[in-house]
Amino acid sequence: MGRTFSPATPQFPHMLHGGDYNPEQWMDSPEILEEDIRLFREAHINCVSLGIFSWANLEPQKDVYRFEWMDKIIDKLYENGIYTVLATPSGARPQWLAQEYSEVLRVRPDGTRNLYGERHNHCYTSPVYRERVTKIDTALAKRYANHPGVILWHISNEFGGECHCELCQQAFRQWVQEKYGTLDALNHAWWSHFWSHTYTDWSQVHSPSPIGETSIHGLNLDWRRFVTHQTIDFMKTEIDAVKAVNPDIPVTTNMMTMYVYELNYFKFRDALDLISWDNYPEWHNPWGNEEVAKDCAMTHDMMRSIQKKPFLMMECTPSATNWQSVSKLKKPGMHELSVIQAIAHGADSGQYFQLRQSRGSCEKFHSAVISHTGTENTRTFQEVAQTGTDLEKLSDRVYGSDSPAQVAIIFDTENKWALDCCRGPRNAGLDYFGNIRKNYSYFWKNGITTDIVDSEFDFSGYKLVIAPMLYLFRAGIQDKLRRFVEQGGTLVTTCFTGVVNETDLCFLGEATEEKLSNVLGLWVEETDSLYDCESNHTTWNNKRYRLTELCEICHPTTCEVLSVYEEDFYAGAPVLTKNRFGKGTAYHLCATADEEFFRDFYEKLASQLQLERALETEVPKGVSLTWRESEREKLIFVQNFEGDAAALELDQPYTDMLTGETYDKNLTVDGYSFAVITPAGCI
Repeated sequence: MGRTFSPATPQFPHMLHGGDYNPEQWMDSPEILEEDIRLFREAHINCVSLGIFSWANLEPQKDVYRFEWMDKIIDKLYENGIYTVLATPSGARPQWLAQEYSEVLRVRPDGTRNLYGERHNHCYTSPVYRERVTKIDTALAKRYANHPGVILWHISNEFGGECHCELCQQAFRQWVQEKYGTLDALNHAWWSHFWSHTYTDWSQVHSPSPIGETSIHGLNLDWRRFVTHQTIDFMKTEIDAVKAVNPDIPVTTNMMTMYVYELNYFKFRDALDLISWDNYPEWHNPWGNEEVAKDCAMTHDMMRSIQKKPFLMMECTPSATNWQSVSKLKKPGMHELSVIQAIAHGADSGQYFQLRQSRGSCEKFHSAVISHTGTENTRTFQEVAQTGTDLEKLSDRVYGSDSPAQVAIIFDTENKWALDCCRGPRNAGLDYFGNIRKNYSYFWKNGITTDIVDSEFDFSGYKLVIAPMLYLFRAGIQDKLRRFVEQGGTLVTTCFTGVVNETDLCFLGEATEEKLSNVLGLWVEETDSLYDCESNHTTWNNKRYRLTELCEICHPTTCEVLSVYEEDFYAGAPVLTKNRFGKGTAYHLCATADEEFFRDFYEKLASQLQLERALETEVPKGVSLTWRESEREKLIFVQNFEGDAAALELDQPYTDMLTGETYDKNLTVDGYSFAVITPAGCI
């Protein structure tokens, strides 16, 4: 059976249900704050995220602190059984700070300093900003870190963005010098002799800029790495401040979707006690909920994989956002279904932005648990309350349980950065996420738990590792994959893999170990790019498949050719290959294939490898299966993301963990609904 992890929040070791609360917006309406407590209890809210953007209320003037209002809120919440996730307020600095110290405001790539405004408009390098943040964080920690109602530190908010001020330029130069040591090493790594852009002094190193240098891809890549480094370094100053007062309160910061790739989230794993993220998919859109659910699940899996343990969903919307191009309401049932999806993929919380709807400014139309009506008499409130009730029922069985995976898909943020810089072979788009999604789809749909990892992970323990379009090889990935296959693992790679090294320099030679040629049993001569209107085809396993976008022309050395191109001058060249290496097997797909190919290919591979599934059954359209496992039982989540009811056959009798009903042979799940089941007799 699976493991049961130590509680994410030891002071309150239960499923968290709550969200962002901004009482500072209602200080002139004490009756509203009093009513909020009653409504929170009605909605089964057990925690709030407090103080995220409260700096101006906590420190209205330099070194003048006003904590009394927060004292009352935290105490009142705790008296009513509601715990506090306390934020450090660095995500939005007060006006007086920017007015007195202009260096805290960010500078754009063109050298223009921002005016005061928005949020996250601050320089992570600025000594002044770090000093002021440390002072407010320390003051907060001294006042609240030992309060029995404070269970978790929420460090800042949705880190992101970059600053190009002279302080950051100096820090970047120092970072680069420490990395490369000499200018000769730098010039070689960045291939800066190109266009006579050779560096002759460290002072010449400057961040990429639309009015300066963007053609040196090694520079672009290292700048992005530096931004992640500097962000984490700033975050650590905040963590150090609060941990110095009470090291036992865990820390997290709320990340965003894997599609927001400004930062390499995998680098955060060692700095945080637990991972959390903010989840805002576009449900009920024209391209279908199943695709949205798949992308959402993939990010959940990535967040769980970062530390290989349960995470928190720190934010989602109770209904509509206010910022999407079309901010649709969640249809009845979709809210709880989306929370349960997070739980199914390893979350130990369902938390929202926001608990009470703002009356003014840009988030006044973002939905909330308590709307502008201020009552419980809304559909959204009732759905949130039902979600809270169900999480209470599930908590003792699900909280802290494992999501053991036999499959890992490599999603490497730095690889994405490098692909974004590519000039060729297809400037109309190298669809890295699309390739990840197509490889992930079969496993998500069929209840085969999959970790989403990057190149720095250890692959031992997996049966199958998939590396879609891993253009950039770094972190010793060749040795790790070679060892994985040699020791009996199965590896799948796809076209445009192993092209460049960690500084974006192309590998030289035909069949070399640097490119994993011995593991794959082939070498790549050239890559053809197809227009969107073009395609090639291949036949495998008695079925014909369409090939698009990229077609590698490969030469076998030791591999077995399983299918070939059917058109163009490279007809007859390999498309799908298989190579035995050591005790394992490596497959390579030389072209961009449609999802249909991956579904059929992984169905066969899953059978061969005997990958564990949630259920042995045919999965209807719109439905996905997921499972978590504790030391005593396997918990299966059946989720229906379409509006119509769906039925599936069961491989044995199961009991519903929420209703207690037992299903012998069949289970029907209503539209936008779910079931959490376990083998009969376990409850």
